[in-house]
Amino acid sequence: MELFPPIPYAGWSDTLATVHRVAQVVGRVRLLASPRRNHWWNVPFHLSGRGITTRPMGLDPTFTVDLDLLDHRLDVSTTEGRRVSSSLLGRSVADVHAGLVAALTELGIDVDIADAHPFDLPDADRPFSADTEHASWDAAAVTRYFQVLSQVNLVLEEFAGGFSGKTSPVHHFWHTFDIAVTRFSDRVVDLPAADPVTREAYSREVVSSGFWFGDASYPDPAFYSYTAPEPAGLETEPLPEGASWLARGGSHLAVLPYDVARTAPDPRAAVLAFYEAAYTAGATRAGWDVAGLACTDGVTDPLR
Repeated sequence: MELFPPIPYAGWSDTLATVHRVAQVVGRVRLLASPRRNHWWNVPFHLSGRGITTRPMGLDPTFTVDLDLLDHRLDVSTTEGRRVSSSLLGRSVADVHAGLVAALTELGIDVDIADAHPFDLPDADRPFSADTEHASWDAAAVTRYFQVLSQVNLVLEEFAGGFSGKTSPVHHFWHTFDIAVTRFSDRVVDLPAADPVTREAYSREVVSSGFWFGDASYPDPAFYSYTAPEPAGLETEPLPEGASWLARGGSHLAVLPYDVARTAPDPRAAVLAFYEAAYTAGATRAGWDVAGLACTDGVTDPLR
C-alpha cells in the first residue's frame, strides 16, 4: 500500500472518538497492572502486527490485552494459553467495557476497572460503563488508522536511532491518542503547580516528536515536535518548507501537516527532515550537546 494514505479527520471523527475511548478502557488495565517506569513509559501501547497491544503484564497470571484492528476484536490472553475474545464491531464503549471486565474475571485477573472514567476528555465525568453514546466503528477507517500508525511508528523508530542519549520507546499514548518518541536531557525540571501526571512526564528537559490524528481544536492529522520547557525564541527557528510553528496552550508546536508530507516527492525523507530540524532547533536553543548526542545510523561504536 502507499506510504501515508489519506486519513482526513472529518471522514472518521465519530469513529475516532469511539476508538480513543476504547483505547482508554484498555489503557486503564495497563496503568493498573504494569510495573511503574519513569515518565510513565509503562502505560502507553505498542504496535503489533495486527493492532495495538498492552504487552505482557502481571505474574499470576501473566496476560496481555490486544486490540486486533484487522479483524476488529479485543483479545485478553494469558501465557498459559487461555484467551477470551470479543468483537469490536457495532458495540458501544459501555459494551466493550463490560466485555473486558467479564474477560478479566473469567481469566482470574485481579484488575478493577469497573468504575473507570475517560481521562482528559469532554465526558470525563461519565464512567465508561455508562457510555452508550460512542458506538461508531467504521472498520475500514479503523484499519486505515492502524496502517498509518504502523508506518509512522517505523519512521519514528528510524528517527530515534539518531540519538545516543536517554530516549523513550516509540509508543502510542491512549491519553492524547498520539504516537511519539521523546529525547531527554539530564536537567531536572521542577513543576510544583502541575498535576502528578504532568510532573512525572516532564521531570527532565525533553524534545518530543510524534504524530496525531487530529481533534476538534485542530481537525487535521499532523506530524509535530515540541521542546519542554520551551526555550526563548524557539518559534523563530527555521523549519522545512510546508512546516510551521503553531501557538498552542501558551507554547509552540512545530507542525508538518500530514497532507503536506504525504504528497512530498519523498514522504519519508520529508518527515525525517522535519523531525531533525525541529529537534535541532529545540535542543540547540536549550543548550544541549547536539553533536555529542548524535548517533549516525543508530551506531555508537567509536571504531566504526
